[in-house]
Amino acid sequence: MTSVNQSNKILNLPNILTMMRIAAIPLLAALLMSPSRSAGFWAASLFAIASITDWLDGYLARRMGIVTIFGKFLDPIADKLIVMAVLIMILPFNRVPAWMVLIILGREIIITGLRGIASSEGIVIQASDLGKYKTIFQIVAILGLVLHYNYSWFFGISHELLTVNMHNVGMFYLWIATALTVWSGIDYLYRFVRLIAR
Repeated sequence: MTSVNQSNKILNLPNILTMMRIAAIPLLAALLMSPSRSAGFWAASLFAIASITDWLDGYLARRMGIVTIFGKFLDPIADKLIVMAVLIMILPFNRVPAWMVLIILGREIIITGLRGIASSEGIVIQASDLGKYKTIFQIVAILGLVLHYNYSWFFGISHELLTVNMHNVGMFYLWIATALTVWSGIDYLYRFVRLIAR
């Protein structure tokens, strides 16, 4: 009976959405093995849907009153895995500087480790607004970098044709995301040291 109850706690809609996000990673990686425009478009579409489910699973968990320990553990891992997967897959095509990827991935590994230490001490360090902004800029940056090519559409009342290089858009937001990655990492480390020292 207990195992059935535990299964029901895990297999709720928000957690299923989170697991679907993780399940999408192999397909995303397969698409990103090709540098083609079409592969980038479908990969960006899949990443955008996954990003929406990231917001949706948290919203549903709170709205439905089914926030679980499993969900709290899995959700940030799913976010990190999908970001890591995309950045690593586009590295061979020189769409992103390796040092930026190193900073972003290094920060996530360090913060995950610190969260584990804090959790073992019974300490919960809440995510800051800096971390949320970092995630938003990362998502926009990755979408731009994955789309990569020039995209054109009619703009304004006069319907002028506007052409935008998505790689440049992605790099613009990646610079901001990288700065926020460092800033939020330092902020988290500072709060971690203060709480552990008490």
